Amino acid sequence: MLCSVPLRSCHHGSSCSRLLLPVAVTRIVKIAQSARGSLSRAYSSDHAHHEARIESIRNIGIIAHVDAGKTTTTERMLYHSGRTRHIGNVDHGNTTTDFLPMERERGITIQSAAVTFQWPPKALCPPDHEPKTINLIDTPGHQDFRYEVDRCLPILDGAVCILDSVKGVETHTERVWQSAQLSKIPRLLFVNKLDRDGASFRRSVQEVASRLRTWPLLCQIPWWHKDEFVGIIDVIHQHAFRFSSSSGAMSVVSKQSIAKEDPALVDEMEKARLRLVEALSENDDQIMEDFLELEKDVSSASIKQAIRRLIMDGEARFTPVFVGASLRNIGVQPLLDAVVDYLPSPSDRPPLEIIGAKAQTLPQLLDQSAKKKGHHQEPPIVGLGHVFKVVDDPRRGIMSWVRVYHGAFSRSSHMWNGNVHAFEKPMHILHVSAKDHHDIQHLAMGHIGAMTGLSSARTGDTLITFPSRQGSVAPEVFRNLRIKAPETPPAVAFVAIEPYTRTANDKLEEALNRLSREDPSIRWNKDEKTGQLILSGMGLLHLEIAQDRLLTHYKIDRESAMWGDIEVEYSECLHAPTGPHRSLYDRSIRDKAGKAACTVQIEPLEAHHHETLLESAIERNGNIIHVAIPLPRKGDTATLPFDPELVRQNIFNGAIAGLARGPRRSAPIRRCHVHMTFDPATDFFGVATTGGHITNAALFAVRAALKEAHDRGQVGILEPVADVQIHCPEEVGQAIQHDLASARGGLVLEVRKPEEDDEGGLQADGEGEPQRRRDAIDVSKVYVPPDPYESVQSLRGAKKAVVRMLTIVGRAPLKEMMKYDERLRSLTGGRHTLQLDPDGFELVTGARERALEER
Repeated sequence: MLCSVPLRSCHHGSSCSRLLLPVAVTRIVKIAQSARGSLSRAYSSDHAHHEARIESIRNIGIIAHVDAGKTTTTERMLYHSGRTRHIGNVDHGNTTTDFLPMERERGITIQSAAVTFQWPPKALCPPDHEPKTINLIDTPGHQDFRYEVDRCLPILDGAVCILDSVKGVETHTERVWQSAQLSKIPRLLFVNKLDRDGASFRRSVQEVASRLRTWPLLCQIPWWHKDEFVGIIDVIHQHAFRFSSSSGAMSVVSKQSIAKEDPALVDEMEKARLRLVEALSENDDQIMEDFLELEKDVSSASIKQAIRRLIMDGEARFTPVFVGASLRNIGVQPLLDAVVDYLPSPSDRPPLEIIGAKAQTLPQLLDQSAKKKGHHQEPPIVGLGHVFKVVDDPRRGIMSWVRVYHGAFSRSSHMWNGNVHAFEKPMHILHVSAKDHHDIQHLAMGHIGAMTGLSSARTGDTLITFPSRQGSVAPEVFRNLRIKAPETPPAVAFVAIEPYTRTANDKLEEALNRLSREDPSIRWNKDEKTGQLILSGMGLLHLEIAQDRLLTHYKIDRESAMWGDIEVEYSECLHAPTGPHRSLYDRSIRDKAGKAACTVQIEPLEAHHHETLLESAIERNGNIIHVAIPLPRKGDTATLPFDPELVRQNIFNGAIAGLARGPRRSAPIRRCHVHMTFDPATDFFGVATTGGHITNAALFAVRAALKEAHDRGQVGILEPVADVQIHCPEEVGQAIQHDLASARGGLVLEVRKPEEDDEGGLQADGEGEPQRRRDAIDVSKVYVPPDPYESVQSLRGAKKAVVRMLTIVGRAPLKEMMKYDERLRSLTGGRHTLQLDPDGFELVTGARERALEER
């Protein structure tokens, strides 16, 4: 049994330098057999994690490519912390975080799941040591569910990125790394599966430098016995952890003991520490002073504090690297120690950025409000949170997952939803741990929880509570206050559903509404001509999961409708700008007369539109929509006879609706800059102008402009394309490249062989000549210990009959790739992997455009 005792240095300030290691070693002997039961019993009665102080909270996520070991690592974390009594296994379908039937059936994570545990476990902590509460979110790794990752990342304070040491940095790893980069999230790297054949720590670290463009700080290196992975070397503390291959028990091995067994390993350990200190001293003044004074004797506490300082800004110029094999329980406990030591608490994060207010951050806005009201007034905001996920739970109903950024929420709170401009009140506040929910009375700053009973809240909404309810409207300064939410990516595939009866149609529409509220990347609309319901999503797997959820969770009868095949979703764009189009909407809405007008001009989207993005503009579905409301006197909104923000929102809604269906294929319009103008002097008609009339005026203006463009032949077709990565035997590489480029309309960008990967990766430039990756770190300067089999690679390869593999990287139309795995299976005999990552849209021209027109 692997003991879950923390082996770590105290990190509470520079004055606390004693090691906890001797205590930990003693405890391993005493409680190895008895700790599991006592820890599990403690957790069974302890649901007070939401009471933890903000400094003791770690909100972290597990991110990686599919099948890198995210869920397996999560299960080991839960087990060693005492949160679970048994280790869940993905292959056995009994994991804690993958609890949906389809997740267990397919062995993949489909939706993110939150679990909470303490580390180090309270029962094993020294008297003066407080355990940290870790709120961990296990995210999907499949590219079809990338929006599920994107909507969770902004609410995290740190992340652990897991690499498969056999495959190295994969396509989706780069994508989620970039998403974490945009949210400025501090990260750790865990190189997993080092016990597998073909694992290479050296190649993995080099790819981290060249492809993720971060300098790897090796805090641990693998411990190899011949070519078997037996443990990890702690570079900072200069000791090792050995793991038993039979029982999985962990033991601590001192530097002196290692020297007797393998003197060369001690030399490598000392070299690794020296290179780590040198890298830190070049970028941290404090560690530079220690290094000049003490050289190689810089204290472990100083090294850890320097690492924490360098990664805290979330820019990922440096990333600590840890090693292990989660399936064999190697390295998980030291990784948990690293989470506590290096990743920030909510109080360590930068001020929260906001939109819809004059201030750029929440503290600035609160300071401005306090100065206006005086120091003795109550705070203007009691609580502020962000809804990052909505789940339709079979027992609890609609559950809104919330991260609290300021103050606290209670069950009696009246919450202002800044996105829909309405108050809501929760029925219950829940502490969520995977599929288990526990009622709590309040949710404090820095914590993550769920609320039931919020009828309007959707993913991305901002909730605010005030000292006292201000009638039916929030205070003006906070009325439009919002936390920026991740942009919903455009759909790339769709399926048509044709209900047979009116009753089946109504039931299906209700289910689709609930499904799209759960997952905003799932969208649906009704075809006005055929009456079909069009369900759109992020790919083949995404839509298969959505269909299964409609049939199983929402109890839709498959025989009540005709289900089409999953097809690629095309889009439309403009080749040239349109002239100004003014539309006057003068019709009754719900038996209420009124009228409004507005003017629109649409042009192809260019780079400078992003560079000069104004506050009065939004990006939506690949378009930028700008609304101009000329003021009678410059900057004076008080002279307007209407609320400009409300009018602007009405115009946005109309423009978005007009862009949803293009004139050529009834497909969404993308890559357009839409300039809407609402002139109070000519477009506003007093009390006769309502929000509905303004929205319809914008809608018809956009449609008229698009129709004119289509009549002039200025509307093009866009099709989704995907980044393609094929790992295959070298003997069939030429055939696959030819098939990809000729039969599939794709483009081969790079062909990587194993020897090129070891050199940092070569790629072809525009002339077809190999060159070093642009903007990559110089891999030759990155220290990595050699893999144990490098010197005998040829003998090792011949013994195990290793097939020489290569990696083909390219781009191709997504339509040609959706079922390409079947074609590859016939070419390779099943010895391949195919990775697809949808990456935007490209203009369809020539024969492909003519073929589309003939359909």
